Amino acid sequence: MNDDERNQTTIAEGTQPQQNGSETDAVLDHARIDLALEAVDAGDARALAAALEPLHAADIADLLEQISPSERRAMVALYADQIDGDILSELDDSIREDVIESLPREILAEAMRELDTDDVVDILEDLEHRDQAFILQSLESEDRAAVESAMAYPEASAGRLMQSETVSMPQDWTVGQAIDYLRNAEWLPDQFYHVILVDERHRPQGNVTLGRVLAAKRDVALMDIAEEILRTVEATEDEAEVAFLFNKYHLISAPVVDEAGRLVGVITIDDAMNVLDEEHEEDMLRLSGVVMEASVSDSALTTARLRLPWLVVNLFTASLSAVVITQFEATIESLVILAALMPIVASTGGIAGTQSLAVAVRSLATRSLTSANARRVVWRELGAGLLNGIGLALVLGLGGWLIFGDLVLGAVLGMAMICNQIVAALGGVLVPLTMNRLGMDPALASGTFVTTLTDVMGFFAFLGFATIFLL
Repeated sequence: MNDDERNQTTIAEGTQPQQNGSETDAVLDHARIDLALEAVDAGDARALAAALEPLHAADIADLLEQISPSERRAMVALYADQIDGDILSELDDSIREDVIESLPREILAEAMRELDTDDVVDILEDLEHRDQAFILQSLESEDRAAVESAMAYPEASAGRLMQSETVSMPQDWTVGQAIDYLRNAEWLPDQFYHVILVDERHRPQGNVTLGRVLAAKRDVALMDIAEEILRTVEATEDEAEVAFLFNKYHLISAPVVDEAGRLVGVITIDDAMNVLDEEHEEDMLRLSGVVMEASVSDSALTTARLRLPWLVVNLFTASLSAVVITQFEATIESLVILAALMPIVASTGGIAGTQSLAVAVRSLATRSLTSANARRVVWRELGAGLLNGIGLALVLGLGGWLIFGDLVLGAVLGMAMICNQIVAALGGVLVPLTMNRLGMDPALASGTFVTTLTDVMGFFAFLGFATIFLL
């Protein structure tokens, strides 16, 4: 290729994204949502297709998630022939089954055939057996076998997360042989990042990035340009462990092996990061007592049903605070002002406990908080709680003295604040650590326990000191 031809190729390739700019720049805003809903109300399939055509599959999925169930059913009915596998894979689990149920069977079958096996498995996991059977029968025999093999692995395992489509080559090949193979292959995955080098028993021996393959000379051995360290994942390994591995070692993809060490699939960074996002979302929701199944598209009845159990638990734990308060009934009757000041100590402790808890749960999830450094972290939280308590005590104690003209009342407020800040800091780290040691999810119910602890200690310390020093 001469310089002119090379420049023409570069110019043509460089202008291509601009030609499609109107599509890639389209966003899902209120105007487009209104336009789509107007087309649905009018029953105008052509107008609906025109409104949605510039959008990415993820944006169309977002639109289906944001509208009401009745609007969603009408839109799916009108837009059914345009719904493909990419849109289905982007849908939230909470509404995907409803969309699939609304699709004509032949369109559903075609959409599923477009997807990689890992995306098919992800969709099948949340469907009823009848829909699973239909989709499996719709797949090509080779894809069906791969999906059934993946579904045989435990839930939330690497085997469920992997895609069976891999690009593997004998470990003794050269770059030239690899390039010739890739050019002449009848089928390759739409996206792949590594060429996996295997031995005669199909066990991974090395990983070569496509960039190195393209940059090396034809006679260079693939093993000579392989990455220094090969990290494989066992198919039965928990997907959370896989996501942690990707995040820690900055992996792009990793081969998946069976119990004999043979290559059975590959996990790519997008799937691993999806798991990491789900883990973080799950921790955040559980800290608030909300289950993962919650969705903005849920009805009021469903939302109430999902939240009520934890509210009942909170009701009983909050009763402990009431029990503590009743023990100091005489003190409160003698100094009514105490009733107004009690929530200050308790609520400030609750906020501090939540701060410490959030850091601890996040650190446990990312493995930065372990048994090796737990003691140091606990002492750090103790020191931070003490310093925060002293700072708040000076402010609150001075305010109590100036407003109420009682130096002893200010001192009582300050002492109670120091005690509760220390309890909040320690509770925020010790509660999740204890739950983790017991094999329980550290995010599960930790918020309830820490809040109860700070409320009870706040009331007890404040009213106890008031009884001792003010009566």
